[in-house]
Amino acid sequence: MTDPDPAERLAQLEARIEALKSKDAPKPHQDDHYSQAQHAWRMVIELVAGIAIGFGIGYGLDSLFGTLPIFLVLFTLLGFAAGVKTMMRSAAEIQQQTLADQAADNSPPKGVEKRAKDGG
Repeated sequence: MTDPDPAERLAQLEARIEALKSKDAPKPHQDDHYSQAQHAWRMVIELVAGIAIGFGIGYGLDSLFGTLPIFLVLFTLLGFAAGVKTMMRSAAEIQQQTLADQAADNSPPKGVEKRAKDGG
């Protein structure tokens, strides 16, 4: 019997070691964690910005017309409503993106593909 080439055996062994190392290596979860925090901060900033803009407009109109803080209250509430609307739109956008990513990652089960090919 002849032994296989030692260089070939060494290359196979190194490939197996690398495969096992990569399998046991921790997966980076920082990207997912930071993206979730980024989305949360984005929505908070949108809400606060809406309130602040409404407050500023209301205060400006009240000081311009010399009225009681009626415009301040009115525009602060309108800013809150606009901020919530923008937050909801962002949440829907994030949800659509997440569903699209999940759909791209998941392929249909093997039986479904076979039935589709067979026509039934």
